[in-house]
Formats: sequence, structure tokens, C-alpha cells
Amino acid sequence: MSTSICHLLRTTRRFPFSPRAFRSPGVLHVASIRFSSNIQPSYEGHIPLNWFENALLAVGSAVMSLADPRRADMIAALGETTAGSSLPRLRDSMLESPEGRRILKQRPRVNSNTVDMGKLSQYPEGTFGRAYVTWLERCGVTPDTREPVRYISDPELAYVMQRYRESHDFYHCICNLPVNVESEIALKYFEFANLGLPMTALSAIFGPLRLTPQKRHRLFTEYVPWALKCGGTAQNMLNIYWEERWDQSIDEMKKEFRIWDPPEARWRKPLNEAKAAAEKRRNAAAASTGDTQ
Repeated sequence: MSTSICHLLRTTRRFPFSPRAFRSPGVLHVASIRFSSNIQPSYEGHIPLNWFENALLAVGSAVMSLADPRRADMIAALGETTAGSSLPRLRDSMLESPEGRRILKQRPRVNSNTVDMGKLSQYPEGTFGRAYVTWLERCGVTPDTREPVRYISDPELAYVMQRYRESHDFYHCICNLPVNVESEIALKYFEFANLGLPMTALSAIFGPLRLTPQKRHRLFTEYVPWALKCGGTAQNMLNIYWEERWDQSIDEMKKEFRIWDPPEARWRKPLNEAKAAAEKRRNAAAASTGDTQ
């Protein structure tokens, strides 16, 4: 069986992956993939796939994501190849919302080049902008870790997936969830109830296998009921123009979006340390502004 598959990979002229394409991080990039001969890219970085290639990548990325959950490229590929009709549905929902329409028209991106962290740190305590910076400090992450979309043919639908991917940390922030395995799985249940992306359901189903029995028990007795109820009643998270709300009270946003906090989570860094780091960033930004005036 394995010999036949390897032979197929070597001899099928239009198959875009080498047999080693799933082995190590970073291989699913343009340099290691040949385009299907009769499909032209729709946008920069797009890797066109026919139905067979899409199915094979979906299976391969699912297996590798389970074997090594740190493979962000595999998780991203799984999300794109299994999205199906969920992306047109989410796009239509965005078109029905004033904020969603502006997002689709302007196509904002979320990374350290487009979001001024120094400016956000100068917002008052209790605002969404200050809460986001504090969350980043507390979790030790940056907004620059999201994989670009590659395998979705329609440019607008590709942006919908990119927006979901880059807004993920905003969901963490407003739901007051850290970055750890149980919190990620809880948020996947929330996202599935809210957005209905197939990849979130797959993560929610298989992710708990990585937890200890004690953590799995707490996940299903405390976090999952919160995630399904809160995610199911909350406003569609893709219809929120987060970047227009930096100065808004995060408590007001939660009321507006019908979101409430989950059970208390386990954080690596105490909140007071994260706030101190955010305050340090604020002072540095203020000093830099003063120097330029």
C-alpha cells in the first residue's frame, strides 16, 4: 500500500507535493510545492489545488496536526482544505453587517506593522486596546505568528479565512483566556458554536486527547458548557471591526457582543506582571513621542 502511494507521488505529473512535504515545519511553502499545471494562482502566494490534491492535503495535514500540534503550517492547511461551504456562509454574514462590509472592503491586517502597540499601551485601563496589549504581555505572544492563506482559490474567501486567523487572539483577549492547551480547545468549541468552521470542530474533538484525565474532566464539565452557550449566543465574531474599538470599554464590548467570562483559567504570568510590562511599554512610547516633538 505504502509503495503504491509513493509511486503515485513520484509519477503523477500534476501532484504538487513531494513525499517529504509533510515531514518538517516550513515545507508547505511555495518553494516546495509545484502548481497544478492547468490552474493559475488567484493572488500572491496562492497555491492552486484540484479536488484530489485538496483531499490529500486535508488528510495529510490532519494526521500531522494530531501527531505534532506545534505544526502551525499543518493546522493552517487543515483549516483551509476543510473549510468547504462555511467560508461563503461567513462571507455572506459579513456582507449583511455594516462592520463586516467595511472589513471586506478595507481588508485590514493584524500584525506588528499594522497595529501600533505603543499607542495601544497608552489607552486607559479598561479599554480594549490596553487589554489587548496586556494580554499579549501576559501570554508572551505577538500578532505575527499567523500563517498566510495559500490553498483557498477565491481571493475574498481567502481573506475571510485570513481575518479569522488574525482575529483569533482578539477572541482570547475578550474571552479572558490564556494560551495553553485546555484554553485553546475551549476557544475552539466557542469558535465552532459561533462560526461553524469544520477545523474548529476537528480540533475540539481530537484536542482533548492530549489532556490529562483531570484536565479533560474540567474541560468538559466547565469550559465546554460555557463555550457552546456563549459562542452560540454571541455576535458573529467576524463581523466585529476590532481595530475601530481600541478606545472602547471592554466591559461594554462584552455586553454588546453577548460574551461573558469562562471559568477561571490557568495563566503562566500573573496579571500584575503583565500590567507592569504594559505600563513600561506605555512609558517608553510616551518618551519616544516626547523626543520627536
